[in-house]
Amino acid sequence: MTKQPNILYLMTDQQRFDTVGALGNPIIQTPALDRIVRDGTSFTSAYCPSPVCVASRCSFLLGQWPHQTECTSNSAMPQDRTSVMELLNEVGYQTHGIGKMHFTPQGRKMWGFETRDYSEEGAGPDDFTEFLRENGYDHVVAPHGERSEYYYIPQPSQLPARLHHTQWVGDKTLEFFSQRDTDRPFLCWSSFIKPHPPFESPVPWSRLYRTAEMPLPFLPPDYEHLHTYWNRYQNRYKYRDQGRDMNLLRTMRAAYYAAISFIDYQVGRILDYLESEGELDNTLILYTSDHGELLGDYDCYGKRSFLDAAARIPLLVRYPERFEAGMQCDTPTSLVDVLPTSLGAAGLPAQTDRSGMDLADLATGNVQRDAIVGQLGQESTGVYMLLTNEYKYIYSAADRQEWLFRRIHGRLDERSLAGNSGYGRILSAYRKRLIEWLRDDGYERPLDGNRWRDFPPPVEHENPDAGQLFQDGRSVSDQFPPGYLPNVDTLRN
Repeated sequence: MTKQPNILYLMTDQQRFDTVGALGNPIIQTPALDRIVRDGTSFTSAYCPSPVCVASRCSFLLGQWPHQTECTSNSAMPQDRTSVMELLNEVGYQTHGIGKMHFTPQGRKMWGFETRDYSEEGAGPDDFTEFLRENGYDHVVAPHGERSEYYYIPQPSQLPARLHHTQWVGDKTLEFFSQRDTDRPFLCWSSFIKPHPPFESPVPWSRLYRTAEMPLPFLPPDYEHLHTYWNRYQNRYKYRDQGRDMNLLRTMRAAYYAAISFIDYQVGRILDYLESEGELDNTLILYTSDHGELLGDYDCYGKRSFLDAAARIPLLVRYPERFEAGMQCDTPTSLVDVLPTSLGAAGLPAQTDRSGMDLADLATGNVQRDAIVGQLGQESTGVYMLLTNEYKYIYSAADRQEWLFRRIHGRLDERSLAGNSGYGRILSAYRKRLIEWLRDDGYERPLDGNRWRDFPPPVEHENPDAGQLFQDGRSVSDQFPPGYLPNVDTLRN
């Protein structure tokens, strides 16, 4: 029997698809990711199942679409289903998790991990904040950057590079490798919090890119017609709905790229270590992200959108036994494909209750796929997607509106074809197919017979300060001197 490979998931948070040098970005420096591109297969039409952290990660670890998990937002994951870690642990894999998992609502759930280095993006307490305390940095109340009004303000890290969370994930990964049980294959999931905002990196990484070299955001004519309720909601609570400053936006992108390059450096360390131990070619390495980031494109920020900037992600796979070096596969793929790919590499049978496909089979053409789906939210604010090689269809219940985009290589979504009489039959066919897909899977809440159900629209406040959020994390109320107290009740948030 062929030796079962090790399996390594390298996951970032909120990384766009177009942030890999070897896949066409002329500015960003990603030598380690470029190495995986050269040595492995790049899936260039990879999309998140849901453009938000918790729902996308739920589909990742369960191999099911959001309408099947019923986790469609940053809400509770189902607690009674078997994860990819459990399936592999049951056949002898040593399973270890590092960093952000977002196992909502049970943050410390093991879910098949034998061990975890626990860390989430708040201010703890967790293993990372304990590490900071041991190194004399427990005074930093926002170790991942200041949020609230500063959420999209680029900022230098309050930590040195050696103590930054990105370095911590890299260090903990190498520590696990050095201490693991070498008589067993391993599954290690190393999960970085960045480049999720706030966009903060330590010196020298914070100085790697400068504003002047950054491209301007993508603002096609009439881009406002591409906005959904969620775009307006996000822009408001992220303090980004009061106009544009192009220098700020380019500085924001520079800080975003810096966070990715710092992650790339950790990936390089990990690849070098596996190579030095003779384990590189015996390890299925899968690099991806949970969703993208609009980053000012369409005058929007964050995720919660099925436009490519927010929903399309990097998906790079290296394992010479099953994946061809230097290959690019443009077949639509999704994070639901990670579970069957892992089982296939381990020589295990497919799970009949899972929806993904083995990426190795998709890359070689052994199986055919012409469409994937996605979902964000439910009922009155649900957004749904059907995507093929040719077109992308989106429906937003809150807006009672649909969009149809022709997919063109090298271009972001620019103008909807919905309403254009020349594409009426295509629009109808995609709408019908998505509705039937959901109904066939027993998910009928957004449906009314053969059409989308009409829900009362959500309230959108006219007050420009309504809906803004405070996410200050750990309270600092005891640090103010007498006579000083914030007027806004945010310190408990």
